[in-house]
Amino acid sequence: MKKTLLLLVGTAWLATSALAQHTDHETREDIARHRAMAAAHAGAAQCLESGKGEKVCMQELQAACKGLALGKYCGMRHAH
Repeated sequence: MKKTLLLLVGTAWLATSALAQHTDHETREDIARHRAMAAAHAGAAQCLESGKGEKVCMQELQAACKGLALGKYCGMRHAH
C-alpha cells in the first residue's frame, strides 16, 4: 500500500512539474490555440442561431477545429 501511495504521489508530482515547465513560446502557442478554439465555438453558435441545423454546424465546427483540439467537439463536450 505504501508503494502504491508513493507511486501515485510521484506521478502527480511529475505531472505537475511537467506542466510548470512551459516556455514563453509554448504558453503563447497555447493561448493562440485557445483563442482559435473559442472563435470556432463562437462560429458554431452563430451557425446554430442562423438555423442551419446541428449536423451542418457540427461539420463546420469540426472543420474549423481540425488540428486544434482532440475529439469531434473541438476540446469541449456538453450534455445533449
